[in-house]
Amino acid sequence: MSQPAILNPAYTPGTEQPVLSVQDLSVHIASDAGTVQAVKSLELAIKQGQTFALVGESGCGKSMTALALLRLLPEAGRIAAGRIQLGHTELNSLSEQGMRAVRGGQIGIIFQEPSTSLNPVLTVGRQLAESLRTHTAYRGKALKARAAWWLARVGIPDAEKRLDDYPFQFSGGQKQRIMIAIALAAEPRLLIADEPTTALDVTVQAQILTLLADIQKEMGLAIMLITHDLAVVKNVADYVALMRAGEIVETVDAASFFASPRHPYARELLAAIPTFAKRGQALSGGNPDAPAATAGWIPDTRSAHQAEQPLLAVQGLSVAYHNKQGWWHRGASSTSIVKDVSFELRAGQTLALLGESGCGKTTTAKALLRLLDKTAQVEGSASLDGVSLLDARGRRLQHLRRSIQIVFQDPYASLDPRMLVGEILDEGIAALRPDRSRRQRQARLRELLDRVGLPSNTVSRYPHEFSGGQRQRVAIARALAVEPAVLVCDEPTSALDVSVQAQILDLLKALQHDLNMAYLFITHNFGVVEYLSDHIAIMHAGRIIESGTTENVLTAPSHPETARLLAAVPRL
Repeated sequence: MSQPAILNPAYTPGTEQPVLSVQDLSVHIASDAGTVQAVKSLELAIKQGQTFALVGESGCGKSMTALALLRLLPEAGRIAAGRIQLGHTELNSLSEQGMRAVRGGQIGIIFQEPSTSLNPVLTVGRQLAESLRTHTAYRGKALKARAAWWLARVGIPDAEKRLDDYPFQFSGGQKQRIMIAIALAAEPRLLIADEPTTALDVTVQAQILTLLADIQKEMGLAIMLITHDLAVVKNVADYVALMRAGEIVETVDAASFFASPRHPYARELLAAIPTFAKRGQALSGGNPDAPAATAGWIPDTRSAHQAEQPLLAVQGLSVAYHNKQGWWHRGASSTSIVKDVSFELRAGQTLALLGESGCGKTTTAKALLRLLDKTAQVEGSASLDGVSLLDARGRRLQHLRRSIQIVFQDPYASLDPRMLVGEILDEGIAALRPDRSRRQRQARLRELLDRVGLPSNTVSRYPHEFSGGQRQRVAIARALAVEPAVLVCDEPTSALDVSVQAQILDLLKALQHDLNMAYLFITHNFGVVEYLSDHIAIMHAGRIIESGTTENVLTAPSHPETARLLAAVPRL
């Protein structure tokens, strides 16, 4: 499968001619409330071999800018003014047919979620071939060989054989690699990477960023990186443009941005990033939009919560999923996911369960919540306040369900879109606290909404009417409704912006301080772990390979896998 290296004859290191130049770009979106200015008089320039980071929080106009560059705005959107110059070509003056040659050929794009970007009914080879056939001269055997070469280039093993596989047969990190291969197959001049690593764990994220950097060096590729992860920006970007409400409020080289940010909003975002040094401090204290319930200094009371007996004790927990087979197969088979896991969690403390995707973190939590009774074989023991979690039935199980609740990663998927928020919150109380009257439940709802910093009219609105951070507050309120002793948080902040994440972390800290709850925190965000957790347990291949206090594990890891995870974490 010998193939020529990536060629870009136009690449000259240090060239002064921008690959992309945007001047006075404005994008308008028509809505029922009138015209909204999604992008306002935006200006930027990106040179060959340069990574230009467009940074800002959800709704600020980053992705709308990318869609405008490709002329892929939604039906209600239009470019109201401005020039978009790709080399010597003015894109706004091109016909739609001319733009089709630009998309994929001159400008490639990597979207945030590869699972929704890749066609599930087409093989990855066919999807790669489509880009090559449209924008290059490769045909026949040469086309297939080039497609396999690209798969191998982005790190997919047995590339030639895997051309015939479908997206679902690849892991999340591999799917993102395939998206990179498709975006770069025609060797474009500009790559737009729209949140390319947000959903990935730290080691896969590091691999993807290293891969992009290597290919960028080979091709002299100009990259527009769209993200809200400032640690990633610091590690890969040459220049940073900070967007807020459709406008770029600061543009500067990356070193200056992090060393001495000029704009107050830039300083606010950097202050909201959780770190070990900020333990005991409110992250969202400088945010004028933060709810009063979470603003202010949060006392660090870890030393006050040193109960002698563990609230949650897990010993030798193992989980194996049943493999579905046809009726003609005899005998059952299973796949072991969690293997001999043991840990303890005390009231008022936070245990962070860390590890790469697929290591068994979420399966462990679901087993403890008894959500796998029908789909998996669970062995070992787990007790909550001295009562067995895994053996309980009937009323005893109902009582235990009041004592352990979960907040999932994606509140939009875990909240029923057809139910009002008031109905969602009331449902749990009615089911698990049948002793309470309707009047008592309604009073509890008002108390919960006030506790998580949401307005009282929240009960009469649907989940889709709220922002991502507000929906996560609803999910937390639902979990708190039955007054649990243990709260399982499964990646509750991974999809949130920096300031919204800060508000949620401040809320969780305040709740723990007031209610003495124990948190089992599942995440791959090490900044959150440093800020929030008391103890850490590292999982790898279904087992806990290292555990200890947060400070000890982070500063003196004893297992090579822990050291590898820590080395992959992007730092500010």
